[in-house]
Amino acid sequence: MSLLHCIGSINPATGGPIEAVRQLSAVHQRQGHHIELASLDPPEAPWVHQSPIQCHALGPGLLGNFGFSPRYQRWIEGNASRFDAVIVHGLWQYHGVGVRQGLRRHRTPYFVYPHGMLDPWFKRTYPFKHLKKWLFWPWGEYRVLRDANGVLFTCEQEARLAAQSFCLYSTHDQVVSFGTAPPPAEARQQALAFETRFPAAQGTRRLLFLGRVHEKKGVDLLLKAWAQVARTHPQALACSQLVMAGPADDAYGQAMKALAVDLGIASQVVWTGMLSGDEKWGAYRCSDAFVLASHQENFGISVVEALACAKPVLISRQVNIWREIDAAQAGWMVDDDIGSVAAGLGQWAQSTSTERAQMGDRAVALFQQRFHIEAAAKSLLDALSARA
Repeated sequence: MSLLHCIGSINPATGGPIEAVRQLSAVHQRQGHHIELASLDPPEAPWVHQSPIQCHALGPGLLGNFGFSPRYQRWIEGNASRFDAVIVHGLWQYHGVGVRQGLRRHRTPYFVYPHGMLDPWFKRTYPFKHLKKWLFWPWGEYRVLRDANGVLFTCEQEARLAAQSFCLYSTHDQVVSFGTAPPPAEARQQALAFETRFPAAQGTRRLLFLGRVHEKKGVDLLLKAWAQVARTHPQALACSQLVMAGPADDAYGQAMKALAVDLGIASQVVWTGMLSGDEKWGAYRCSDAFVLASHQENFGISVVEALACAKPVLISRQVNIWREIDAAQAGWMVDDDIGSVAAGLGQWAQSTSTERAQMGDRAVALFQQRFHIEAAAKSLLDALSARA
């Protein structure tokens, strides 16, 4: 098949969707399929030139983050016949609207991955933004989703929640597998890369957060819960370190760094910035467990990467794949509040190395069964073939 993936940006700093696109595309290319990307990035962006997949950068667009780009629509219309299917990743930017408009005179089918962007958490947390989205919804994203050959959800929970955000809603839902590639095999080399840059005292137990330092990720909850445990049970976290791996240079990131200082836990928190390559995988290898106390998380690529590295995970029940992980007994499930996260930290701190190793074994088994990228790639092709 010849497939076109359309996304707002292929900048790796934007988070999970582009990483999923890269990994799905790599599998499909190995299988002989032809893959191209179209984005709203400026053509001179360094990540465009570094992309291993041919990317048509058709920005920058107008109207701020929305990225209105007439050139984008014209390119879609002029190239649609070259592709067997078009896959749109994400909402609330022009790339989805541009695909719908560009394909109106063509028979090329298109599909949409919302990637959690219809979760009602955004409606509850940002009511003014939701009101602005309502003004755009009837003529924009509603029609993009309504006219798509399929709207691809990565689990039943995401599909169920998506229908709660807007009363005007019509989609052809399909639930498909989603996942990531297994980690590279050079575990010792990866651990050394991380340890060299971020050394710690022998015997230190690391709890890893890896992702965007963003409000929805519950970073403030995690810091406050850590401080609560450190205050009430100081021995529990005496030889422990919280590794915060991800971009934290914006206003929210700086506020979280200041919060760690105010809470008196700055000496136990390591802010690494964005990690990639061996340093990123080394962070997983050197950690005792992984944590994500998110308020909303559609899938959580970093959670699945932790499972693949045989690490138990401490996650909130707002991560949509928590039921699968809980059923596999591969971690600790908590609610997105300080008390529950603190209780989860206590369970992690009190767990034995044997218990964590057993959880790690179950984590790898779950990854192989449910979240391996090969299964996700096959599931996507099956969905495209069924509705094309």
